[in-house]
Amino acid sequence: MPSGGPSFQHQQDWDPVVFHKAGPKGKASKSATEVNAARRTGAAVETDKKFAGGTNKSAHSQVPNSKKLDENTETFRHDTVSHDFKMALQQARLAKKMTQAALATAINEKSSVINEYESGKAIPNGAIINKLNRALGVRLPKAK
Repeated sequence: MPSGGPSFQHQQDWDPVVFHKAGPKGKASKSATEVNAARRTGAAVETDKKFAGGTNKSAHSQVPNSKKLDENTETFRHDTVSHDFKMALQQARLAKKMTQAALATAINEKSSVINEYESGKAIPNGAIINKLNRALGVRLPKAK
């Protein structure tokens, strides 16, 4: 007994559907044959070569201020702690009989921070210097 709905058995189409993208028309067409055909008819044809077209170069590889950068001979460095500061820090820590690790845990910092300050490699940070002053009970000299 057939159901009351419509029957689609004979209406199925199994042919593949293929979509084709149309190429650019008019001024936007760029194939060599279309450009040559336009030249033959006498139409104005403008062809521009892209900057570094077909190569693996970035358009930003040419730095506009490169001459200024090449002429610059100054060397810039970060400010580090002074010799007086690092010696005062080390003496204050040893007077309290603390290791670098113990001082670091007292101020809630890593031991590498204390090591950098004592070796003179650290960039001065006011908050850390204040913590060191409080933990050691001394007034350390300006870091400069």
